[in-house]
Amino acid sequence: MDTLNRLQSLSCLTQLEAAEDLGSSQLSVKQQDALNVSHAMLPNGKRIHLLKTMLTSACERDCHYCGFRAGRDFRRATLKPDEMAQAFMAIHRAGVVDGMFLSSGMTGGGVKTQDHLLATAEILRRKHAFRGYLHLKLMPGVQKAQVEQAMKFADRVSLNLEGPNTLRLERLAPHKAFMEELLQPLKWMEEIRRTQNPRLGWNGRWPSMSTQFVVGAVGESDLELMSTTEYLHQKLRLGRAYFMAFNPLKGTPFENLPPASPRRELHLYQASFLIRDYGFSIEELPFSPDGSLPEKVDPKTAWAEENLHESPVEINKAAPQELVRIPGIGPKGAQAILKARKMGGISTVEALRKIGVDPTRPARFILLNGRQPDFQLALW
Repeated sequence: MDTLNRLQSLSCLTQLEAAEDLGSSQLSVKQQDALNVSHAMLPNGKRIHLLKTMLTSACERDCHYCGFRAGRDFRRATLKPDEMAQAFMAIHRAGVVDGMFLSSGMTGGGVKTQDHLLATAEILRRKHAFRGYLHLKLMPGVQKAQVEQAMKFADRVSLNLEGPNTLRLERLAPHKAFMEELLQPLKWMEEIRRTQNPRLGWNGRWPSMSTQFVVGAVGESDLELMSTTEYLHQKLRLGRAYFMAFNPLKGTPFENLPPASPRRELHLYQASFLIRDYGFSIEELPFSPDGSLPEKVDPKTAWAEENLHESPVEINKAAPQELVRIPGIGPKGAQAILKARKMGGISTVEALRKIGVDPTRPARFILLNGRQPDFQLALW
């Protein structure tokens, strides 16, 4: 295969990776000339076309869920670092893509594979003077010096934990070590961000960090996933946790398992945002006795039905951290409410609409000057 054909082949294999995609992994991906180009939103809110690809689809690991695991029968492809950099720059200059998410199958160990990823990033940044967005994967077993080097080239660095703990990872990927190979590099990354000058990072700042979990393949509970996610957000300043609803693939040990629910994936994302952005703790999330989030209602609404139904929040007096806990009101809505209060307050659902807050969801859980709005009014 020529370089472009190999790039196309490698790009199509990254569908299982969530990387700044708009929405969850269930949403559509834009295909341009058979390249996996996703509509992506960066951590700063900017939208770009992001090429998702990998250096090689060969892999020595045999993760039970993975489409390019060792021993699976399909045609492999590989690009050398200079080939990948040159091919990417060609489609970047053609206006097809703005940035790149770069991963790899693992051959010759994590350290050697990481060297190839770092070489690609260095060629892009130094030889081709590429200043656009670069998301670089860390390989299991990466060395601390390699983590630091990746942080000097990339806007985001990630390493997939896959499972929420050692027990679940052993069933997903029996030859990966949860603490030593996966969690430790994320700890190193936070240590570097905490102790070293951010001017050493790309564009004078350290990159954000993300990880991904496989959901629904090995019996892990939502509580397990959220407990690990809370730790990562609070202790390691994780920028984003991604959740991939398991889908069985032929030629893998998990090919006969049922697929996981996309709704479960969505609710895990919503719960992770409650922890990251809304001040919720793991103890406040509405888990059932078996550790599951509600299936038919989003976690925030489930929490509100239990905690706000009998004690609705007074919109004209509530603190910002109370406002964002009301279903249908996020950080922007809370700020709009605070601004309106300075102008005389909010007395009707129509006033909420005028400031950009749809009253449909919050109506059951709020008071307007001591009175609860008519639920039906919020539907029109």
